Amino acid sequence: MKIMLAPMEGVVDHLMRDMLTRVGGFDQCVTEFVRVVEQKLPKKTFYRICPELANGGKTPSGVPVRVQLLGQHPQWLAENALTAIELGSPGVDLNFGCPAKTVNKSKGGAVLLKDTQTLYDIVKAVRSAVDDSQPVSAKIRLGFEDKSLAIENACAIAEAGASELVVHARTKVEGYKPPAYWEWIAKIKSHTSIPLVANGEIWSEQNALQCKQESGCDNLMVGRGALALPNLAKCIRDGETPMPWPEVAALLIQYSGFEIYGDKGRYYPNRIKQWCGYLKRQYLEAEVLFNDIRRLTNAQEIVDVLRRQTELESYAT
Repeated sequence: MKIMLAPMEGVVDHLMRDMLTRVGGFDQCVTEFVRVVEQKLPKKTFYRICPELANGGKTPSGVPVRVQLLGQHPQWLAENALTAIELGSPGVDLNFGCPAKTVNKSKGGAVLLKDTQTLYDIVKAVRSAVDDSQPVSAKIRLGFEDKSLAIENACAIAEAGASELVVHARTKVEGYKPPAYWEWIAKIKSHTSIPLVANGEIWSEQNALQCKQESGCDNLMVGRGALALPNLAKCIRDGETPMPWPEVAALLIQYSGFEIYGDKGRYYPNRIKQWCGYLKRQYLEAEVLFNDIRRLTNAQEIVDVLRRQTELESYAT
């Protein structure tokens, strides 16, 4: 079984990848997308999205991080895929699942699920450009407005030469509303031999077991579930008990140090509130914490609240 950490724009950046892979249980991460229009992007763009490229394409704890590309032009995606590989990305991933309206309006992400031929052309171009030793993976949803092209799209991506396909078991219109239709992944599996990874609505070990049964997939990708339960991957893989709140609180303080003294410190207040929003699903204490910091905009004031609430006198290391 392989467990992957999902790309989540504006949420799972290199700091969060570092934090969650330190907790453990993940075999691979995928970056937030690198937006490709009609140009070959400078190297600094890739390093900004994936600082791990300077560390051999791995997080500090040694988990490989694959660069994800988003766009609609096959040849430009192919050229930028080569750059990602040259810089050390262990393969490239293609985003055909992003539901954001701004992305879809410019013909990127999930809107491409309406055009099977373009999916094929993009994957074919990237696969032809990238050395056979490097994987080219893709992530899709079951469709844009409906699931009528789900199997056709998956088959096209497989026929174009993709190494692996992650399927988020909902359409763009369904967004993130439960349920996830894991049985559709099984339908896709019955029509193609490409290795599949199941994604969507995996919040617990029990969800993971049910997903594996209904989808027929051993490999999983988790995103929001890992933010709500930081040791979710280890719960799934090893049957570990959910992380107790004092350990989660220590992580919050450690993350505070990463954020404040990292290159994204100005975003810290919003990031920590956002993370608390996910944690509220699993921990009542997170609701109390969120209410105490929701109006605070100063990073140090937020950290002081964290330290008081957790009775810690210094940053966890």
